[in-house]
Amino acid sequence: MAEMTASQKLDLAVRHYRAKEFDQAAGLCQEILRWEPGQTDVLNLLAAIDFEAGRAEAALQRVRRAIELQGGVAGYHFNEGEICGRLGRGEESIAAYRRAVALRPDLAEAWHGLGNALREAGKSAEMLDAFARAVSLRPEDASWQAELAGHLAQQGRADDAMAAYGRALLIRPDFAEAHLNLGNLYKDTGRLDEALECFDRARKVRPNYHHALSNRLNTIHFHERFGPAELLREARKFDDVFAWPLRGEIRPLTNDRSPDRRLKVGYVSPDFRKHCQSFFTIPLLSHHDHRGFEIYAYAQLAKEDDVTRRIRGYCDVWLNTAGLSDKELADRIRHDEIDILVDLTMHMGDGRPLVFARKPAPVQVAWLAYPGTTGLAAIDYRLTDAYLDPPGERDGFYSERSVRLAHSFWCYDPLGVDVPVNRLPASDAGYVTFGCLSHVCKYSDRALELWGAVLRAVPGSRMIVADATEQHRQRVIKKLGVEAGRIEFQGKLPIPEYLHVYHRIDLGLDAFPYNGHTTSLDSLWMGVPVVSLCGQTAVSRGGWSQLSNLGLGDQFVSRSDEEFVEVSARWARDLAGLAELRGSLRRRMESSPLMDGEGFTRDVESVYRRLWRQWAGAK
Repeated sequence: MAEMTASQKLDLAVRHYRAKEFDQAAGLCQEILRWEPGQTDVLNLLAAIDFEAGRAEAALQRVRRAIELQGGVAGYHFNEGEICGRLGRGEESIAAYRRAVALRPDLAEAWHGLGNALREAGKSAEMLDAFARAVSLRPEDASWQAELAGHLAQQGRADDAMAAYGRALLIRPDFAEAHLNLGNLYKDTGRLDEALECFDRARKVRPNYHHALSNRLNTIHFHERFGPAELLREARKFDDVFAWPLRGEIRPLTNDRSPDRRLKVGYVSPDFRKHCQSFFTIPLLSHHDHRGFEIYAYAQLAKEDDVTRRIRGYCDVWLNTAGLSDKELADRIRHDEIDILVDLTMHMGDGRPLVFARKPAPVQVAWLAYPGTTGLAAIDYRLTDAYLDPPGERDGFYSERSVRLAHSFWCYDPLGVDVPVNRLPASDAGYVTFGCLSHVCKYSDRALELWGAVLRAVPGSRMIVADATEQHRQRVIKKLGVEAGRIEFQGKLPIPEYLHVYHRIDLGLDAFPYNGHTTSLDSLWMGVPVVSLCGQTAVSRGGWSQLSNLGLGDQFVSRSDEEFVEVSARWARDLAGLAELRGSLRRRMESSPLMDGEGFTRDVESVYRRLWRQWAGAK
């Protein structure tokens, strides 16, 4: 048999490489280089082999030697960009990709790689341009269309993101992730019925897609047609479909049942970072008594930030769970012998309900995400308060047993953001400005219509509301039923700038059926009281809970649509009363249970101890 030529050996090496037979491919490349050491395509292939084998530095040296010997080859620069990205050398990666697309503007993979590198560098506008070029060169790639849609959504371009998801689904109607993400986008822009349809389609094409049902369960809390009984019925479907089949993985636990020993408490969350949940987790975690409780954090984080580092300092044991499957995480929790495991996310984004379904800890508790139910039989308790869930009235609407904290479900900390309270803006403007900066998914038709009735009852008044899409703006204007010039739409802002918006608001109008929770506390912190409408679901009683803890429940909480309009209009006419309250509300907040981190934590710890004693069988 005749000896193969160098070209034939290279072709065979490429076939071995594509078959992931890297040793054979590398051997052939070395044979070629012994006779032709300047073969740049061989050096480039060896670089790719080194890259796949985890030898990124060696790979970079080889590909740069190929570039040195033969410049002007786009593929070499593309590989250089890939390798530099792996090494965390972001600027070098960007430069390499730019050289690749300059040489070959039609190289879609290089534009895509450039987009990823720019995203890592935080260069959002350039990133979107690069991804758009990649997609234009490969419009039939549904995954790239969906990826572009996700980036557009993150940059606040919801309309463009929806269009990109639509293109992805035209290409691949069975693309479950695209259905899910489009549903989330519809939900985030207040289009709840369309969101629910997307989640249902995601499960139709992938019946075992538990994230779709979780997102659906979270979304129905914002929908007017779902009352307490319906919320429970829907949540129990998750337990039936996804949790019950895992019952065989539940094993007996051997935790030491001593009633008074130091307990291991584990918190599971993807939001130990710059996130609204940190306003509530930090007051608790920073005040834990580490003599009686050993604190574990199971943090599912792709990236950590300064808030993450702060939270980590409050914990005895920290584990980043990114990359762990639900089973692996449950096994780790069981190995750690956690006594009380707390779900901080429930069915919100990146929650881990199937970890809790495996019952890795003796006592499992839901708290914080939203005052509702997980539907999981494996979660024993949910924390609430007597305003969200009046004793004897609502306990049957949850799969968990309700445990009422002494004062409040929430304990709030603005985390040192120093924005002072200003004087009542109506004193200078000559008109009253209402406001609701809650997420637009909380803007039900009923809420908008009642806000409009308030505006009509207070001549010359205006209102600031959150922005989303053009369709959202048109819906708000239509439902409010007042002149468009009386409505100001406010886009998303960094926290300090967002808090400054309250300097232009005299009186808050709450959302329903899902009240403002974090945003209402922000409003109260900034001296802006909120008129709330108390409903039948726990999420619709947040305003009643928060205002009652400030001693303002009877003055600002209504029980009917008519009363909501009357209370709002009455306060709008009492500018002296609003000005006086604006000047005292922050001090009232600071001295209330809503900001008593020490007292809140002692309350939670006493609940943990009591629940532990019940499980341990202590008398």
